Amino acid sequence: MGLGLLASRTLRSRLLFTNPRNVRTIVSTPDLHKPEAAAEPAPAEPDLPKRTPVAGARVHFPNPDDVIEVFVDGYPVKIPKGMTVLQACTVAGVDIPRFCYHDRLSIAGNCRMCLVEVEKSPKPVASCAMPALPGMKIKTDTPIAKKAREGVMEFLLMNHPLDCPICDQGGECDLQDQSMAFGSDRGRFTETKRSVVDKNLGPLVKTVMTRCIQCTRCVRFANEIAGVQDLGILGRGSGEEIGTYVERLMTSELSGNVIDICPVGALTSKPFAFKARNWELKGTETIDVTDAVGSNIRIDSRGPEVMRIVPRLNEDINEEWISDKTRFCYDGLKRQRLNDPMIRGGDGRFKPVSWQGALAVVAEVIHQVKPDEIVGVAGKLSDAESMMLLKDFLNKMGSNNVWCEGNGKNTNADLRSGYLLNSGINGLEKADCFLLVGTQPRVEAAMVNARIRKTVRATQAKVGYIGAPADFNYEHDHLGTGPETLVEIAEGRHSFSSALSTAKNPAIIIGAGVFEREDKDAIFSVIQSIAAKHPNLIRPDWNGVNVLLLNAAQAAALDLGLVPESDNCIESAKFVYLMGADDVDLEKLPKDAFVVYQGHHGDKGVYRANVILPGAAFSEKEGTYVNTEGTAQQTVPAVPTVGDAREDWKIIRALSEVCGVGLPYDTITGVRSRIRTVAPNLLHVDEREAATFSGSVKPEGSSKVSATPFGVTVDNFYMTDAITRASKIMAQCSALLKK
Repeated sequence: MGLGLLASRTLRSRLLFTNPRNVRTIVSTPDLHKPEAAAEPAPAEPDLPKRTPVAGARVHFPNPDDVIEVFVDGYPVKIPKGMTVLQACTVAGVDIPRFCYHDRLSIAGNCRMCLVEVEKSPKPVASCAMPALPGMKIKTDTPIAKKAREGVMEFLLMNHPLDCPICDQGGECDLQDQSMAFGSDRGRFTETKRSVVDKNLGPLVKTVMTRCIQCTRCVRFANEIAGVQDLGILGRGSGEEIGTYVERLMTSELSGNVIDICPVGALTSKPFAFKARNWELKGTETIDVTDAVGSNIRIDSRGPEVMRIVPRLNEDINEEWISDKTRFCYDGLKRQRLNDPMIRGGDGRFKPVSWQGALAVVAEVIHQVKPDEIVGVAGKLSDAESMMLLKDFLNKMGSNNVWCEGNGKNTNADLRSGYLLNSGINGLEKADCFLLVGTQPRVEAAMVNARIRKTVRATQAKVGYIGAPADFNYEHDHLGTGPETLVEIAEGRHSFSSALSTAKNPAIIIGAGVFEREDKDAIFSVIQSIAAKHPNLIRPDWNGVNVLLLNAAQAAALDLGLVPESDNCIESAKFVYLMGADDVDLEKLPKDAFVVYQGHHGDKGVYRANVILPGAAFSEKEGTYVNTEGTAQQTVPAVPTVGDAREDWKIIRALSEVCGVGLPYDTITGVRSRIRTVAPNLLHVDEREAATFSGSVKPEGSSKVSATPFGVTVDNFYMTDAITRASKIMAQCSALLKK
């Protein structure tokens, strides 16, 4: 040992004197003796290469005085006070491995995969739970940090089954990726792996609990975001497992999101099980049309078939969650589809015909009726382009009786603030008091309800509800069931009016079911009276009077002016053009009326139709939709159309040609040029066009509010339109809901 130590010291001393980089040379430079040269600053140190934050992360500094500087692998980073070490590393462009940490969930710190080395700390620290301090020096790539991650990964894989070839998470599994990047090349565990009994969480989520690594993401999501106490942890140590406390199904309308946040294959999609690998799929970024929120989604398809739907990140609308109806209705896109144009024969049966034959029959009939007997109804899934053509076509035929499902007969479309969510979906987080009038956001707009719950949890905002008894997943006060309670608040006779007065940013949310009531003008007049008495409701920087729409087509239809001239036009109609309208009431329609149904599913409207014209679903066409807050978004075709179906606007354009009143646009660009002259906000894609509001403008409502209580607008969350009603998965969920 002594000889070895002596030899190493001798070798080190030789290297010290023989290495030219360690030799300090003294050079006399005459220029340094000049006073002007001495005044020059010393050359600056070379800047470190600029780094970009992971995944384009942006840092917001609410208070410039709270900025601190930390050093990540020697790179200085400025972050706001209160950020964790892991977030500081993300801003510095260093991706720290993690399993339990999630940006939108509380910090658990139980996977220990995010260990990093901090100067003056005796051991590695969990970066997700450690707050960053001024001047902190963080090292993410040292041998100690690498060895710590290898050890954690070895423990995680100790009981994890090696069934990647048969696991649906394969190819998009965090455990796979991180074991390759940060794990060891071998394991030392030779004992028997443990196994866990699978749980039954319902028809949507498949469980293989032996793969679970106890990151508790699903438990925290259920408790914090979904607002249901369905999942929890049982046992401890190696016997710890996640499940339901009693044998029950997961009942949340957001339950499918646990599939996305699960980092391993413990929770996967049951309908998608063993259907395809993710590298076989083509992803198409588009939007959802099953409600008025317009959630951003990605449709994964293989060939002509939609295989699954997953969420896309959009902070202003749906964050990174989607509802179960949005995620699992895709199998309805291939069931009960209309493939060919058909005409009902004398025996009552439909017979397939050519497009020329079907359009010729429609043109012949429409010329035989009076202009005021022609009616057009746009369905709840219609895009703006097709509604623009439907309105122009019927106007050229002499009729102005055209409207959209769900908007009622005499809705005021003059002020956009009268039918939009004026606060914005993201803006609801600023509210500190909510008054829900005739709306149940949990079933009408699940993502808006998630925002309200997030606000209530964060700020303890007060929620008052007027309407039929409903199930909410946050604390609320049920104030009453009818409009009389609203009148009491307007007159200051109700206790909740004081809550509106003391709130800084109060918000009133009116359900779109009010549009179908006879006293809707009186109700809106009472709302305006409340706004006049509470100045905080409407200010230049805040508009708290909101309408929560139900359907994807409603906002665009009102923007385009689809409002009928006559309230009773259905009763006197002789020619009715249903463009995907399945829920319109046709009981009062005369028996001899001729009905044309243009749509993509054989739903309710087909039973009364004389001619069927097959259209394209939202996943097969390019179309513009406006969500409930006024943001215009566009769908993108992910799969080809079915059979001989065509896009809706093309069908109406061809029909106008056959009828002899050809519309002057042949391309979708031409249609949008026409839309620009009517509603230019529809062309500002991905931009929220706020409504210009005048608080002094009130709807003319001399009538009094009715004593009829507010009804339930959505009876069945899982079946609200033609696509969801055709879905087998939604039928299973609906059957469980009724039990």
